[in-house]
Order: sequence, then C-alpha cells, then structure tokens
Amino acid sequence: MTKIRYWIGVVSEDHVRIGEKNGFAQLCHGKAYPLKRMKAGDWLVYYSPKTSYKNGLPLQSFTAIGKVKSGEVYLYEMNPKFIPNRIDVEFKECQSASYLEIKSLLNFARMTPNVGLLFRRGHFEIEREDFLIIAKAMEVKLHEMGFQI
Repeated sequence: MTKIRYWIGVVSEDHVRIGEKNGFAQLCHGKAYPLKRMKAGDWLVYYSPKTSYKNGLPLQSFTAIGKVKSGEVYLYEMNPKFIPNRIDVEFKECQSASYLEIKSLLNFARMTPNVGLLFRRGHFEIEREDFLIIAKAMEVKLHEMGFQI
C-alpha cells in the first residue's frame, strides 16, 4: 500500500474556488511537476496568500481541502495559448482558516526559518500532524474522512 502524503498548494482564493467548483487542482501556473508528485489518496490543502491573482487583497488563509482522486495528470485547454496541467480532486466541505491564527501550532512553520520562501515554492509536502491541525481549523469533519484522532 502506498503511503498517503499531505501537500499544500499556494493559489489565490479566486482560482481555488474555480478548481473547487469543478473538482480539479492546478498549481504553479499549470506546471505538471508538482501535480505528478501527488498520487491517488493524497490530501491537498490550498493556501491563499491573496483573494485574487495579481492585485488581490492579502488573505493568508487555508481556503480548500481535498483528496486526490486517480492521480492522473492531464492537460486542459483554457485557451489556445494556455494549456495547463490539472489533477482531479474531491474537495471536502470546509471553512477558510487564518494561517496566522494557527501558525504557532504548525511544525513546518516552526521548523522553517523563512516560511515565506516555502510558500513561494507554490507546492510543498507537510506532515500528517500539520494536515490534521489545518483540517481541524477549517472545521472539516475528519471522522467522516476516515481519520482517527
């Protein structure tokens, strides 16, 4: 059995909502590499630094959470000049949660001297414990997702 991994993807809130509504994740301006790191059964948490791409207001919140479906990465033509890579995700019902309010509880934030550089990567792996802290802050029904706490 493959080990379940937990990921954070950094995307503006407006783009998160499009993916959430349509059941897909798209990261790092459509690059395939971050998506190919995720496998079926992995979990993805979206962190949104701003409300919208480019000129949005500061947000610094976790905005969506979901489970990777098949793990198959595919191309999707948004227009002839932009054909990003996507992966299907089953998003769970949740509330946005402020990063600043739970930052002191998160191992990755405590263990990284400059956590801003970590977020700038656009996609990174976190420990299960951090995932559970974030999911709880987002008011996700963890027992319904099969988590024993």
